[in-house]
Amino acid sequence: MSDEVLDSVKKCVGVIKGAKTDTEKFAALFMVTKTVKAEKCNPRSKLALFEAIEFKFIKRLLLSDEVPAGCPPFVYKSVAMSILTALCSVQEVATHQEILQNVDVFLDIVLSEGDEDEDEADEDNLMLVNEAYKCLNFIATFEQGLKALFDVDTVGKMCKVYSQKSFQTDEALSLLVTIVEKFGPPSWENNVQNFNTLMNILAVDFETDHSDRKFKLCSILSPLLGNCPVEIVQNTCDNEIWPTKLFLGLRDILTSKLVKAQRDPAIKLASQMLTTFGAEWSLQDEAKPKAFFLMLIHLASIEIRMHLEDKKFEQVLVAENLLGSCFTILEISIAFISADTLDLEEKEKQQTYTALKGAFSAVLNVLKTLSVSKKPLETKDKCFICLMLMSLSAWLTLDTSAMKPAVNNILPFALQIANESFFAYRTRYISENVKSEDKPVTYDPLSSVDVLRAFLPALCHITVDDKGRAVLLKIKQEEVLQECLEFHWSIAHYKKPLIPKSERSKPRGPEPEIPAERLKKMADSRGAIISICNTFMNICVLEVDHVKKSPLFFTLMKFVFDNLPELKNNHENLVVYGNMAVLGLLLLKMKTAYIKKNDFSICRYIQATIRFLWDAYTVDENSNSSRFALGQLVVTMTYKESWIELQELWFLGMQNLSGILTLVPWISEFAIESGWAEGIIDMLVKIKPGSLPTNVKYAYEDLLCRLIDANSDLIATLKKKDAITACRGHKFMELGKKLFGE
Repeated sequence: MSDEVLDSVKKCVGVIKGAKTDTEKFAALFMVTKTVKAEKCNPRSKLALFEAIEFKFIKRLLLSDEVPAGCPPFVYKSVAMSILTALCSVQEVATHQEILQNVDVFLDIVLSEGDEDEDEADEDNLMLVNEAYKCLNFIATFEQGLKALFDVDTVGKMCKVYSQKSFQTDEALSLLVTIVEKFGPPSWENNVQNFNTLMNILAVDFETDHSDRKFKLCSILSPLLGNCPVEIVQNTCDNEIWPTKLFLGLRDILTSKLVKAQRDPAIKLASQMLTTFGAEWSLQDEAKPKAFFLMLIHLASIEIRMHLEDKKFEQVLVAENLLGSCFTILEISIAFISADTLDLEEKEKQQTYTALKGAFSAVLNVLKTLSVSKKPLETKDKCFICLMLMSLSAWLTLDTSAMKPAVNNILPFALQIANESFFAYRTRYISENVKSEDKPVTYDPLSSVDVLRAFLPALCHITVDDKGRAVLLKIKQEEVLQECLEFHWSIAHYKKPLIPKSERSKPRGPEPEIPAERLKKMADSRGAIISICNTFMNICVLEVDHVKKSPLFFTLMKFVFDNLPELKNNHENLVVYGNMAVLGLLLLKMKTAYIKKNDFSICRYIQATIRFLWDAYTVDENSNSSRFALGQLVVTMTYKESWIELQELWFLGMQNLSGILTLVPWISEFAIESGWAEGIIDMLVKIKPGSLPTNVKYAYEDLLCRLIDANSDLIATLKKKDAITACRGHKFMELGKKLFGE
């Protein structure tokens, strides 16, 4: 049978085992090399030879520097490496425990040999290094081998080999890339300096080399960079030359006439650089800072159209890696443009818009075809669709009127995939943040990105459009958004773990800081909550009947009532706080029939909302140098930085609270007991007459009038606070009539 040990190999094994001395055994090795070369040895035969020789004998040969008189100095090592190279080509030998436990032997040859000055020694050494690389590559072919290489820091060692420009550095680089692609970010955690040193050397080669190697380096640099944690790169490369060198090299490539095989790796590397450093990295050209950035958008848009237009989805997937890079370029670039940090001329805006519209028209056509296809989607198909949706969501956020009919057509399908990714991401996040036994966990590939999170800003705009909103309600997207809100609330409203009772009496040091990664996730979740609140507020305003009838919106109201009072009204949370407060008021106004006076959560919620509205304005008494002069109404310092986002919320909150007082008069008790009404009068009498902005004036007057309507006992209280001065100074006619019957 083909898997049995060959007869010639059995004879050879017998000779080896019969050897009584190392000399006899060494002589038998020549028989092994002859047998392996002459016969087509199967894996079982090679394993039999390897076990007969024993690795400890081969290791002694490799480490020995003493050879018989008249023999070449490398004879033992040369024979030993020839034997290993011949036998390691099969899995049974390459993954043998003796090999895996001794991979350092091969690495030591690569690292330490090659120091001889004589030409003959160099030639012999080169042969040994070459054989060692062959063995290492055989070992790296298999997962157990890669793990063994990773465990002995082959990544760091190969970085040093390449940095020292030793023999066969390309083999070192190839092995390095193979390990890094397998194990990802952990490869670099203890090799930060090695990473930057290697990248500096490669980047200089990349910039200055104008041969085909320049394009090959793109395919090497991308996985090296892509598998290094972004935080490590960003925190350690300030004084490194490689980010600028890669910019210069990529600009050189992408501004030249190229064939596809040259262009594709460059686009992938450019995408990776944008992912790591953001769009600002592409603005390094002092003469024409915007040129490369805009060129990347155009190149990515063209590639997307070329690979998507008039193509079947199976054909599209052939180029999924390149297209993934193109979608990433567009997603990052659009987000950068949306931030209004780049001053584009009108012509540049128009050209960019045209390019993007063409790309996303192609994306929408593919999504439309998939939405009506009866063929089930595989997981890898959905992962690629997620890439398309991530960039599409950025586009829809930037251009709210973009191709509305086409967008509405694919919206159910797009949100189906987005929702799947959200649920997968949530499951993964929870499992990663819950302490459990160290058990291997298999994650859904869709969990790597939360597409629904990316879509949230676009949903705010979609709910303003009648047809878009109708689609969302038809597919009951609000139910998923409710779950999404609760999930992001659990992240944003982070509570430090409780200290066990047994530990509370013990002295403790300073409170540990919240890790940077968690702070980043908390900030992102606050943004998500704001978008969800805006979407729900749009539905509340534009779909009153639906909200009144829907049990979900009552559940949502209870969520706001229960959770808003728990949120600290500090600088980080202020915009979230305002959105939650106003959303609660909109819901309360439509759900008054379900409100009970003895519900303590309403009391706490109204108090929290009053605090948000109360703290927005104050009197600047320093605006006039005269001691007795009146001041100006100003936004408080706490609110000032975020006032663009808070201003509309404040007016909407004041308007809806006034309306609620008419519907549910007993809520006025909270406002009166808090002292807010008196506080408003106190503030108004300190403000210069006629200086109150009209919209603020109406907001305060309407609120005070509704409070009096709900509780006439307030009249006497306000009169004691000199309300007459406030009414006359700011021409509060309606309030004056209610207070003084004028």
